[in-house]
Parts: sequence; C-alpha cells; structure tokens
Amino acid sequence: MRWIWIDKFVEFEPGVRAVAVKNVTMAEEHLHDHFPGYPTMPAALMIEAMAQTAGILVGQARNFQEKVILAKVNQALFHEIVRPGDQLFLEARMENITAEAATTRGTIRCEDRLIAEITLMFSHIDQNLSGMQFPEENFVFNAQFMDLLKCYIPSAAPLKQDL
Repeated sequence: MRWIWIDKFVEFEPGVRAVAVKNVTMAEEHLHDHFPGYPTMPAALMIEAMAQTAGILVGQARNFQEKVILAKVNQALFHEIVRPGDQLFLEARMENITAEAATTRGTIRCEDRLIAEITLMFSHIDQNLSGMQFPEENFVFNAQFMDLLKCYIPSAAPLKQDL
C-alpha cells in the first residue's frame, strides 16, 4: 500500500514549481493518536507531503524516466501547528536538477499563515555512482501512482505511459 499525503495539484509548472492541496480531517486515523484530545498533523507527515509534491515535480522534469527518492531533508522549519479542518497549500520550487540529483525548496501555508519551510534533496538512484543495481521497473512511479498523477496533473507535460 502506498500512502498519498496530498489530495490534488492546483498549479503545476513543469520543471519549475508545483502547488498541491492537503485537507486535514478527523477521518485520518493518525490524528486520533496525535494527540488525543488535541489532534495535530504530525510534522513528519507534512515533510512527506512536501516530499511527494516536490518528488513529482522532480520526476516530471525528466518525464518519469528516473527512480526519484528522497535522499535528505536539508531543512525543515515549522512555525505553526496544523489541526483538523485546516487546508494546506504545499508549494515546491525546483532549485537545482542534475543527472544524479535534485534539490527543492518549499513552503506549507494555511490561509495567510506560514506553517513550514522545507528544503529537500532527491536522488536519481539509477544514476548513482556507487555501482548498486536497482530493479528495472520504476517502483517509485509505478502504474498505480501514475494513474493517480493523471488525475492530479491533467494539463502537465506528457507523462510516460509505458511504466
């Protein structure tokens, strides 16, 4: 099972920036335990939502030919808590992309509040220099995930169809 932590894309400029929405609701089981009586969205899950938003931006920049994985959280500054009923806007901007890796910088906002600032590094693992071998199939952007992306990014540059 793959957990998707964003609900939809509202803006997508291929290779430049992506803006996704995450609606935080009490229907999400993890909120019942974090924290009982005063539920808040865990920071780690907001980082993962940003990683998914930015990872799709990075993957699309190379037409989903690479296996893109989160390699490093360079910075994650949180300014506010997030509660059920909040609607988050995750904006990821491409900072740098090479054959081996990419870096992104992003913000998470709720209405006029800055929730977080997150800088991430991604690895194109097929281009690694360690000599490690990975499966031929793209286990990051698999068929199930690509079907979801077609709904999320209807006007983005063509998606690779033969994954």
